[in-house]
Amino acid sequence: MEDPARAPPPPFAVHLVTGGSSSLDLSHLLQSLAAARIVAFDAEWKPRRRRAPANGDDASPAPPNPPQLPTVTVLQLACRSEDGANEVFVVDLLAVPLADLWAQLRDLFERPEVLKLGFRFKQDLVYLSATFTAALGCDYGFQKVEPFLDVTNVYYYLKGHDRLKRLPKETKSLATICEELLNVSLSKELQCSDWSCRPLSEGQIRYAASDAYYLLDIFDLFQQKVSTEEKCSPTTDLNSDEFCSPTVVECSSSGYSIYSAGYLASIIAKYSEGILLTESDTKARSSRRKEKQKLPTDAKYKEKFDCSIEWQGPPPWDQSIGGDGLPKFLCDVMIEGLAKHLRCVGIDAATPSCRKPQPSSCFTQFRELLNQIYKEGRILLTRDMKLLKYQYLATNQVYKVKSLLKRDQLAEVIDTFQLKISEDRLMSRCTKCNGSFIQKPLTLDEAMEASKGFQVIPSCIFNRDLEFWKCTDCNQLYWEGTQYHNAVQKFMSVCNISE
Repeated sequence: MEDPARAPPPPFAVHLVTGGSSSLDLSHLLQSLAAARIVAFDAEWKPRRRRAPANGDDASPAPPNPPQLPTVTVLQLACRSEDGANEVFVVDLLAVPLADLWAQLRDLFERPEVLKLGFRFKQDLVYLSATFTAALGCDYGFQKVEPFLDVTNVYYYLKGHDRLKRLPKETKSLATICEELLNVSLSKELQCSDWSCRPLSEGQIRYAASDAYYLLDIFDLFQQKVSTEEKCSPTTDLNSDEFCSPTVVECSSSGYSIYSAGYLASIIAKYSEGILLTESDTKARSSRRKEKQKLPTDAKYKEKFDCSIEWQGPPPWDQSIGGDGLPKFLCDVMIEGLAKHLRCVGIDAATPSCRKPQPSSCFTQFRELLNQIYKEGRILLTRDMKLLKYQYLATNQVYKVKSLLKRDQLAEVIDTFQLKISEDRLMSRCTKCNGSFIQKPLTLDEAMEASKGFQVIPSCIFNRDLEFWKCTDCNQLYWEGTQYHNAVQKFMSVCNISE
């Protein structure tokens, strides 16, 4: 069945900018920036990974190299002009001469009439400033961005959080925010890919563009709530077609654009903030925690840890040891996307029951996962090396997933555990909560009644003869639409199921 949380291809075109001042793509970008009233930013860089320690306990450590800030290699901008038109750009900073971009970018960051959007953008700005400084000189960094609106603050505002109170310590990821607010599922499996490799893949370009584009959609929800709370008058227009409530659409008939100077200035004055970098922000720092010497216990279990990477079985559901024959997995937070893929092929795949950040030790976190897999008879799937060093405590109930992409992870798990996947099991579990579906399908009228105040059924499917299915646990509705049939074909290919 079609999962409404899984969005169709993003509704925007992406302009890849790779040329210098004489190129059409850079000229197009600069023209859009000059006309923009709202610009959403994001940046990508090559992920830094710790080097493995030198072999030998007696080897004296080499003097550490001075810490350096990562080099930003991709900059994403989603521009909205006064007439409400959106344009999305992915700028290859390894190809575009930074000198051709610096002045316009600095002007944009500081232009008072343009609202800038970002998701925890301060770190991005630090790295971006260091990148330009390293290439052009110490006078070519960026010191501030204002007016600026952080999407994290927007999220809590939309959730009813008091603006005068401190934000919760638990921070939401952009993927979580998009899923909750927009019903859009952002794949993050390319987040840690090597952004310094060229050419960029189509998946990387689409991923990078999405992170900027959907910030504009979140802002639409924000300004709709603002206008509703301020009880917009008949002369106020909230010129946005997507995600509009009936009240907002009613107010949007007079022709007054929300992106006009007056309306946007009022939002900037009341809700925007700024990012100001200090001298300490622009300096690379070593890890705040000093490297600790390895404890004897690490050496004691190192050999056991290294040799237990491969699965040795049998799994707890094996009928030869008293199991029920039904595979069950627990995917940790690093591979939640794999949990959804397993559910799509009919496999019981849970996620950790405790979703709060763990302020205590990694061992405490692993112990809670152990309690869950023992209680429910599951195998823990993880890529977290910090958790894996404790796997000697859970014989044959922890498996390290080697693959990076979800499709490859799914194929790996199916092959490792010899899972039997048939066509009738595809799309038979709720991808949202892992629940099962009611056996009797719902009619359109029944589905409309069940969705009231809970879920929106697109009007484009009203005239189609479709059956609806309801999750018995979370009440999410599914239907056999185009996405369902595409997903079935995809998973039949992954699982080697012949038609």
